[in-house]
Amino acid sequence: MSAPPPVLGGRILIVEPSSSGLALLPQAQKLGFEVVVASADTGDRRLPDSARAHVDQLVVVDTNDERALAETVTALHAEQPFRGIVPGFEFYVDIVARLADALGLPGLNAATARGLRDKAEMRRLVAGAGLRVPRFAEVTGERELEAAAGYVGFPLVLKPTDSAGSVHVSRADTLDQLRAAYRDLRADTRTDLGRGLSVTVLVEEYLDGPEVSVEGYVEDGATVVLAVTTKMLGPEPHFVELGQVMPCPLDPQAKSAVDAYTAGVCAALGVTRGPFHCELRLPQGEPVLIEIGARLGGQRIPELVETVTGTSQVRVTLAAYTGLRARDVDAFSAPSAGAAGTVCLAQPELTRYRGVEGLADVRLHEDTLEVDLYVQPGEEFPPPEDFRCFLGHVVFKADSYETAWNRWHGIREEVRFVG
Repeated sequence: MSAPPPVLGGRILIVEPSSSGLALLPQAQKLGFEVVVASADTGDRRLPDSARAHVDQLVVVDTNDERALAETVTALHAEQPFRGIVPGFEFYVDIVARLADALGLPGLNAATARGLRDKAEMRRLVAGAGLRVPRFAEVTGERELEAAAGYVGFPLVLKPTDSAGSVHVSRADTLDQLRAAYRDLRADTRTDLGRGLSVTVLVEEYLDGPEVSVEGYVEDGATVVLAVTTKMLGPEPHFVELGQVMPCPLDPQAKSAVDAYTAGVCAALGVTRGPFHCELRLPQGEPVLIEIGARLGGQRIPELVETVTGTSQVRVTLAAYTGLRARDVDAFSAPSAGAAGTVCLAQPELTRYRGVEGLADVRLHEDTLEVDLYVQPGEEFPPPEDFRCFLGHVVFKADSYETAWNRWHGIREEVRFVG
């Protein structure tokens, strides 16, 4: 006798949906979930107007105050139990793990979740599992930089331990460059989703090799790699991710090594369910961890994954955090193209623009899936040092990796912002 079909629906909480996490809202509604969102709903945490139609209840709370969030969620759960709690952005992965654990709901391992947000702890846990990580040192003050550089060696990379979007990730070839990068970081008072930069930073080994990201999920104890993506990076000393092309054409030996290494990273960090976005460098072809997020990738990566593989990582996420399996939520369909890519639009030499050339033709191209502009003419934007320099993006499909690669570069040449 076959098992009865899984019961869908129920009440779920999504904590501070942002970036790719916004895609969780309409898909949750389509699956019959009652969608509750916890959000500060102010500043850069304001829920977009376009997302509000997919929310049954918006609960305004400071999501960066874990005690306030826990008290609010516990009270809501007591009134009407949640089926699951889902992090809507990387910053909330560890908090949600602890909330789910406290309430007895499906979630990640609360004991190891800190390693998914703190890059120093991440490296310690992964190295402890016998996997190679960059040589690194933690630094909490400028006086520690020289000793850290002596241990790591030049060239090296400076980065915050708990940020995202390439914020203040920079290469240094000399001690003077390292000190200047550190001072810039410490002087930056801007926030991202209401959070400032950590006092603790990493000084780590520079890995010379191509950079990729691995998109997949974990279910029933198995790590499923869906696609490996070529990361298109801007010029150093910064590491701005200008887009990606998928799937990266690795040879079978390299692909096998990446798959095995990624599975080892997931096991070391307690990624026992749900999606992951794992960034690696491949010096001499050997996979080495840059970082991993137990969440959906940004820059429309889930859309690329679904286009190329037919698997909805968004639905996989909702299944994982509600005690379901991917097949229960119809997460699988046929691919619609052999390759796909995202171009992040930027204009390094400008701080404002008055018009844009070539975008209308790109929009009309038969393989274009999405075009969006975030910055309007006359608005000021920062230099190309991190994600905040982006003016918009283009998502496209192609029949092959080679075609997608050429299309990516073609769009970059075709679209010009005029100052």
